[in-house]
Amino acid sequence: MHHLTEILALLAVLGLGAQWLGWRLQIPALVLLILTGLLLGPILGIIRPSEALGDAYQPLINLAVAAILFEGGLSLRLVELKKAAAGVNRLITLTVVLSLALAATAAHFIAGLSWPVALVFGAITVVTGPTVILPLLRQARLKMRPASYLKWEGIANDPVGAVLVVVIFDYFAGSGPQSIGDVLLRLVAGVGGAVLIGSVAAWLLGRAFLAGQVAEYLKGPVALAAALGTYALSNLILEEAGLIAATVFGVVLGNMNLPSIGELRRFKEYIAILLVTAVFLLLTADLDPAIMSKMDWRSAALIAAVVFLVRPAAVWISTLGAGMSWQERTLVGWIAPRGVVAAAVAGVFGPALADQGYAGAEQLLPLVFTLILATIVLHGFSLGSLARWLDLSARRGGGLIIAGATAWGKALARALHEREVPVIVADNVWHRLRSARLDGVPVYFGELLSEHAEHSLELGAFGNLLAVTDNDAYNALVCAHFAPELGRQKVYQLGTGEVPEERRPAPGARGRTALAYDVQYEDLQRHWYQGWGFHSSRITDSYGIDDFQARLPEGAIPILVIGEKKNLRILEANRPLKAEPNEQVLWFGCKDICQPRPTGEPAPPEPRLGGRPAN
Repeated sequence: MHHLTEILALLAVLGLGAQWLGWRLQIPALVLLILTGLLLGPILGIIRPSEALGDAYQPLINLAVAAILFEGGLSLRLVELKKAAAGVNRLITLTVVLSLALAATAAHFIAGLSWPVALVFGAITVVTGPTVILPLLRQARLKMRPASYLKWEGIANDPVGAVLVVVIFDYFAGSGPQSIGDVLLRLVAGVGGAVLIGSVAAWLLGRAFLAGQVAEYLKGPVALAAALGTYALSNLILEEAGLIAATVFGVVLGNMNLPSIGELRRFKEYIAILLVTAVFLLLTADLDPAIMSKMDWRSAALIAAVVFLVRPAAVWISTLGAGMSWQERTLVGWIAPRGVVAAAVAGVFGPALADQGYAGAEQLLPLVFTLILATIVLHGFSLGSLARWLDLSARRGGGLIIAGATAWGKALARALHEREVPVIVADNVWHRLRSARLDGVPVYFGELLSEHAEHSLELGAFGNLLAVTDNDAYNALVCAHFAPELGRQKVYQLGTGEVPEERRPAPGARGRTALAYDVQYEDLQRHWYQGWGFHSSRITDSYGIDDFQARLPEGAIPILVIGEKKNLRILEANRPLKAEPNEQVLWFGCKDICQPRPTGEPAPPEPRLGGRPAN
């Protein structure tokens, strides 16, 4: 291919293909992106992005990184700090200082780099960027607190590391002699200016959104343009300070409780996926094989020291007394993948230091790229397994969230709980949850659509949602709310009966119909009070699905299939029932003689003002 248009189209197709393949195979997509970039660039020589894009190459990378950091800042919730504040504060302060000092010392004494180059290398190792950590967290599904540690550290330290590199470079290789006081003053002015610009710009834009001054369809693009504007403006004060401004802009805007913040976050997430894909492909495709030839055994020893000694030591020392468990400190001490910012900064300041004649400067770029490749591969493939071993993973298979503590819904939850399937019942009326709590079934008291639920529920433990309230519109709203997180094929609601298809909510505004279109809330409740119950039948090689259906009592309703690993599949309306040997089919019906149950729920106790009702 000789035309840039076709080559860029190829990058887009292959890049998103790598993202899809990583999701499908449950392996880090970034590893596939790196392999794809290396194949297109250094190995096959199809494209050399810096030559094809010319002077636009580096500015495009810089703007993409700023947009990614803005998206990362937008995802940071201050409410997360309630449980992780002490640990986060240590990770973005003491850990930064210790990492820089230890990595610089190792670079000087192990690899023989001069102190200025070693300090720049140490500052670059501080960076654990969101371009890498956010995709890994999305795939690994950690529990909320350890995920907050890694997310906050990655997003906050990314711009901090870049600014530290600029300050160190200016001190040693600036245009003229500078004192420590001058350098610190410039650092404070640059960082302070970036924080002020990012905060004020975000607040003003948020107020404009709240006042209806921006059309809904323009909010996403306007926010992105404003973030890039704050990035460029702050860079005029101090180079790379714009990264701090873009991050702060996202954090402030994301915590203003804007009604449209959900749509903004989804829009930015889609943009960030495209940008991360493009940036990794461009950087790896532009990698010169000759730079890797400068690596020797001392370089390899330095990389090993940074990965296996410096990072764990910095985290363990800095988080003493921070309220983090040893499991959390172990995980955070190991996971520190470097990404785009580290590569971009090394690409700019490595050659600049070499031009100044500093010893070892020519090794900076290959060292950083090797560190990036090593950490992405090592941490990408080990994050999920290490989290499970440390019991910090929220992924327990395809559990079920039941929205609505109806009599039928609680009975379903009890049946799943008895079969050791992860399940939780959610309702905003306390007394409705009483019988489920007494049965030992996990419950959530509150509104599922609230921000509190978003931060309190470990959604990674649940792969499915079933809305079973008597309000079809509310069921649809809950399904639409959780569809982006769980997947639209995993959110279900009860049927709406005789309502014609053209008068039902649009597919994007509701969940899939569970069981059958004519099986509604009233039917399930009536059968439950008539004495129907939940039963399970195991499918075997000699007892197949046809045998099960032939022996199913008249009127009984198959509900879901429980797999060998306790994951489940809810049966969808107008879809054939499928189950493999050793799987169980949970069904609702009457086996022999059914004894009617008392109708209605127990009378609720008198509520107490300002608290939960007495039990």
